[in-house]
Amino acid sequence: MYELNQIGENSFYIESPAKIGLVRLNDEEVCLIDSGNDKDAGRKVRQILDKNSWRLTAIYNTHSNADHIGGNEYLQKQTGCKIYAPGIECDFTNHPLLEPSFLYGAFPPKELRNKFIMAKGSLAELLTDTVMPEGMSSIELPGHFFDMVGFRSADDVVYLADCLSSVETLNKYQIGFIYDVATYLNTLEKVKQMSASVFVPAHAAVSKDVTELADINIAKVHEIADRITELCEKPISSEKLLQKLFDSYGLVMDFSQYALVGSTVRSYLTWLREEGRLTFCFENNELLWSSVS
Repeated sequence: MYELNQIGENSFYIESPAKIGLVRLNDEEVCLIDSGNDKDAGRKVRQILDKNSWRLTAIYNTHSNADHIGGNEYLQKQTGCKIYAPGIECDFTNHPLLEPSFLYGAFPPKELRNKFIMAKGSLAELLTDTVMPEGMSSIELPGHFFDMVGFRSADDVVYLADCLSSVETLNKYQIGFIYDVATYLNTLEKVKQMSASVFVPAHAAVSKDVTELADINIAKVHEIADRITELCEKPISSEKLLQKLFDSYGLVMDFSQYALVGSTVRSYLTWLREEGRLTFCFENNELLWSSVS
């Protein structure tokens, strides 16, 4: 873990729970794509920088989930580097309390105010074309989170952030986090059409071709959608639906999973209703969802 791997003339990644990209800008300067999940990850990145006599100039965050921005605060304090994040992700990066608040839908309990969901705040600026290194570009990959992006380096390595999960991850967690299901599916179709010398998904193996994995992720979305629709054959509350989904997939509920999967299931409900597959009603002051015959 935390080994440096070279995959292009100037492109690298650091093996970690969420892969960290590293792009060499010249003999002395580098930038990162994401920063790992916490201070310890940042410290290990710093050791790699020092070993290679590299100076960190900037961190380009793909999105604001804690496992991608957790090293920001430490590395910024240690190196004075700039941090850039796209769109709404910039606000979440500057104010990490927004993430557990968004997931919970209110001020979050302490069980959600932890480093796995709420990173330490860092001073981020808005990602624009003008702050990108020469030859490097961002790629819009929304759906998993609000304004998530990937990056293409000058030597044609594409860092895909969280739009793909490995088969092992899908089998373990079953219901991966998605903010906007329709947009996420569109992003996966976009990824299938992309070409690159190498693709680096944050939570899957580095590969020259991600078409098959994209199809597997698409199929998983439709499998979950079908299961939700089946569970809504009789009117059911979202809380009861969540319990039945956990039971059917053999998952174990805790506060983090309640927030992450619960938010995702509500996104599925929105999408399925807009697709005409579900409807809702209020009975005895209770919101109930039901499938459309």
